[in-house]
Amino acid sequence: MDRNNIIGFVLLGVLLVAYLLYNQHEQKVYQETLRIDSIQKAKLNPRQLVDTAKTVASVAAPVNDSIVAAQHQDMPKSYYGKSDTVVLENKKLSLKFSTKGANPFAAQVKDYKTYSQKPLWLFDGHGSMLNAILPYDHGKTTQDLYFIPSITTSTNGDKVLDFAAELKDGKKVDVVYTLPADDYMMHCDIILTGLNAAEPLRLQWQSFLLPTEKDITLERQNTQLYYRQKNEDHDYFTLRPEEKTQNAESTVSWVGFRKQFFSTLLLSDDGFSKMETKFFYKTDDSNVTGQNIAMLTAPLKPGNQQTVSLKWYIGPNDYRTLVTYKSGMEDMVPLGYGIMAFVKYINKYALIPFFYFLASFIGNYAVIIMLMTLAIRLVLSFFTYKSYLSSAKMRVMKPELDALRDKCGDDQQKFSMEQMKLYRSAGVNPLGGCLPMLFQLPILLSMYYMFPSFIEFRQRGFLWANDLSTYDSIFDFHFNVPFYGDHVSLFCLLMTASSLFLAIYNRNMTPQDPNNPMMKYMPYVFPIMLMGVFNKMAAALTFYYTFSNLLSMAQQFVIQKYFIDEKAIHAQLQENKAKPATQSKWSQKLEEIQKMQAEKSKPQQRINKK
Repeated sequence: MDRNNIIGFVLLGVLLVAYLLYNQHEQKVYQETLRIDSIQKAKLNPRQLVDTAKTVASVAAPVNDSIVAAQHQDMPKSYYGKSDTVVLENKKLSLKFSTKGANPFAAQVKDYKTYSQKPLWLFDGHGSMLNAILPYDHGKTTQDLYFIPSITTSTNGDKVLDFAAELKDGKKVDVVYTLPADDYMMHCDIILTGLNAAEPLRLQWQSFLLPTEKDITLERQNTQLYYRQKNEDHDYFTLRPEEKTQNAESTVSWVGFRKQFFSTLLLSDDGFSKMETKFFYKTDDSNVTGQNIAMLTAPLKPGNQQTVSLKWYIGPNDYRTLVTYKSGMEDMVPLGYGIMAFVKYINKYALIPFFYFLASFIGNYAVIIMLMTLAIRLVLSFFTYKSYLSSAKMRVMKPELDALRDKCGDDQQKFSMEQMKLYRSAGVNPLGGCLPMLFQLPILLSMYYMFPSFIEFRQRGFLWANDLSTYDSIFDFHFNVPFYGDHVSLFCLLMTASSLFLAIYNRNMTPQDPNNPMMKYMPYVFPIMLMGVFNKMAAALTFYYTFSNLLSMAQQFVIQKYFIDEKAIHAQLQENKAKPATQSKWSQKLEEIQKMQAEKSKPQQRINKK
């Protein structure tokens, strides 16, 4: 090998060593750059910090705690960590918390089961959370932090779960949950130490409620967003497939996301100065009944330790339970609203206390329905008797009315005026059969609102109905019949049949107006029209209407058989006709209107004759 070859090999060796040294240096620079970038990104996303740290460690060296700690030496400990689950339980609730975010992501209501008899989880994952936007590090949130939990139990059995997150320079965030030993209401305190926030704390509350009932479509129709303002006004909005945004006009005491029989509710004694909510459901997602995303603004109590105190209700829409909190939460049980809002007072102060009185010593809820119906019929028996007595008077006077109709011929105006004179002379009130029935209408409407929303009927069976809180299907079509549904409710059929029988019975007992043939068919059309509406109603409601119809038949038979003597009524009416008639102001006004109509119709009658 000559000198030139030796020099060539030496130069190649030098170049190779130089390349290896340079490549090693560049690798170190690259890994250091990657580590710095990952820390910068982690300030916006701590989960990304953990993933990137694992990637860097796998390239440079085996993963161990000392290396991970070294990579985060310039960051608060709460910015990185591992998400664990902490369980907090009492006699009524079982709650699962995440150490990342320090909020409950799952809640089981222990005393209840789903319709399919599985443990009832009101929410479980799917993004349910309570997130506070902190006045720290450009809006860092509690959901970005990893907390250290500690659990203590007080002497009275209350459990306290304290999530602590250490920040820089002695700053700290604590989220403290206090769960009483036997209650659905949990207390939540968000404590900021050393942050000295100048503005109220903004909260993001997300609720994804799970299906628990027989029919998710009906469950969604009975799912609402409720909120109550400091001035004690409250409002609600029913869940829809399209996203709806609602803002409160004033300070809000509480906001609740209510399903048919269960709710989750956030309450602040100091009130939320601002509230904006979005609530909706996805038609293609049968795993979630509905979702609510609420942005709330809560005032901070002043001091080095600033606190937001909240109460969190997770539980059933039990009227007696909600009333005990004395915050108007019982409004979430719909007992009458809209133009029928007045019936909720009948429910609150009459029917509900009577129901609970009977339930205190009777365990069969169908028997309670029957006893309530009997009691209501007894209370209204006076008005029922007056109604049937008025119908009897009209039957007795039918021959005279027929003679009067033949005398007047086609002149309907003249017949109406002569008819009023006949009624007045005999002392008969033509509205006597209608007005007493109007007193019964509020009771029927009260039951219409009360029974489907009363959780006491949930999973209580009677005869073929295994759950009085929903419809009693005896046959499923597996397709939808327009204006009817996809199933057959037997109690609804019995209600319709008994209504038709009652209509036929009343028609035979009440004089008919031959000039108004449509009225002859209306009593039959109305029950059939309602059959499609009530086919999907709670079995407790359709059973009540069925039993009420049967009682009406029996009551009408007894009154007409033993309390009404048509011969005596006829004699009394003839005696009244012999006496001077005293005309009431209402009768005078009605007669004046009829005379005016008769005068207006005369020119038209002359034209028709020509």
